[in-house]
Amino acid sequence: MAKDKKLVEAITSMEDDFAKWYTDVVKKADLMDYTSVKGCMVFKPAGYALWENIQHELDRRFKETGVENVYLPMFIPESLLQKEKDHVEGFAPEVAWVTHGGLEELPERMCVRPTSETLFCDFYAKEIQSYRDLPKIYNQWCSVVRWEKETRPFLRSREFLWQEGHTAHATAEEAQERTEQMLHLYADFCEEVLAIPVIRGRKTDKEKFAGAEATYTIEALMHDGKALQSGTSHNFGDGFAKAFGIQYTDKDNKLQYVHQTSWGMTTRLIGAIIMVHGDNSGLVLPPKIAPVQVMIVPIAQHKEGVLDTAYELKSRLSDFRVKVDDSEKSPGWKFAEAEMRGIPVRIEIGPKDIEAGQAVIVRRDNREKQVVALDTLEESVAKTLETMQKEMLERARAHRDSHTYTAETYDEFKDIIANKPGFVKAMWCGDQACEDKIKEETTATSRCMPFKQEHISDVCVCCGRPAKAMVYWGKAY
Repeated sequence: MAKDKKLVEAITSMEDDFAKWYTDVVKKADLMDYTSVKGCMVFKPAGYALWENIQHELDRRFKETGVENVYLPMFIPESLLQKEKDHVEGFAPEVAWVTHGGLEELPERMCVRPTSETLFCDFYAKEIQSYRDLPKIYNQWCSVVRWEKETRPFLRSREFLWQEGHTAHATAEEAQERTEQMLHLYADFCEEVLAIPVIRGRKTDKEKFAGAEATYTIEALMHDGKALQSGTSHNFGDGFAKAFGIQYTDKDNKLQYVHQTSWGMTTRLIGAIIMVHGDNSGLVLPPKIAPVQVMIVPIAQHKEGVLDTAYELKSRLSDFRVKVDDSEKSPGWKFAEAEMRGIPVRIEIGPKDIEAGQAVIVRRDNREKQVVALDTLEESVAKTLETMQKEMLERARAHRDSHTYTAETYDEFKDIIANKPGFVKAMWCGDQACEDKIKEETTATSRCMPFKQEHISDVCVCCGRPAKAMVYWGKAY
């Protein structure tokens, strides 16, 4: 048992040091490893499997809305990048450049894809000629490079994996409809699959994507009370179209500019899963996203019939993602390891259980144990996973709601930000000067103006002038 305890002792308590706890969990759960390339990481099988499940489920949902996948180059000529001034200025500090091809200096620098707006625009300018060519609803799964100064596994790395959707429409109304459609798709995915409740809303102009007309976001609250932007959807209007000459001939034979959108989710979602659901024993994975949903642990596996029964149970549970831990480790170590990896359900089966025609089911999230008949194991496992998924969302929502506060005065706002980690709902006048002041004095930023507006007071929490919107504020990753 001493060895089993050591596995968990290796994790710093989240109450003592949340950042260290996070790094410990990422490492001990074997999700990633550091590399010789500073700021970049290896996705180990357990970590990449999470991304594969995210990718699979998102891709399915995308295609149900008419999305098609494409792939564009990872290099962008500097002259192409310069076509959209605001966009370039927004990304300039993070861009990585290629200056040589082999031994020869390139005639023009190439940017390593930080995002693909300019490449899609260049492509659409050639691809779109007539209203019959619209809409274009494309997405690509790829990696991007942003030369971040400070990195943290999954949350912020110099190369990360993501999907980026880029669409072109005939009208502003269609573009706005697609922008909001994808944001709600993201929100539903987070809540239904990741068991992470989110706030849906619009970013302020200060926080919107460089070159966008409007940016919409889903914001999640982590266990430590910090916010995490978990997905964004941008309405580009016709700004990029005018910069890149993306025009089509309408039904009246007149030239018009297209209206564009872009939307993306990244591997930082893995960080969100860890920080919303994890505990001091390691990962806690929602059943729908867990690479392994059920781990069967044979007890006294050296005794006749135990391993055979374990593998019979695995065969019966083929509707789920199941493994048998038949390693030579002690049962206690296997239990601790399954907990560390966040496997939703553990099934314990030993000689006495086999004799009694039963097994023990253990839930990862609340460690609840249940003795079930082997005859009804499939139904018991299905019900346990379904209940766990639902209750994990409810628990995360309760945590978010209990850490969401309301402020009417600036003194009240500053006190909450300083002493109560979480979201703060407060009114805003719409002036960026107030946003800047709040950030400078409290380090809190505007997270979003939610679609569901509330009236807290008539005046801005910062300056006291008439308010224009209720905003969620908070410290963020």
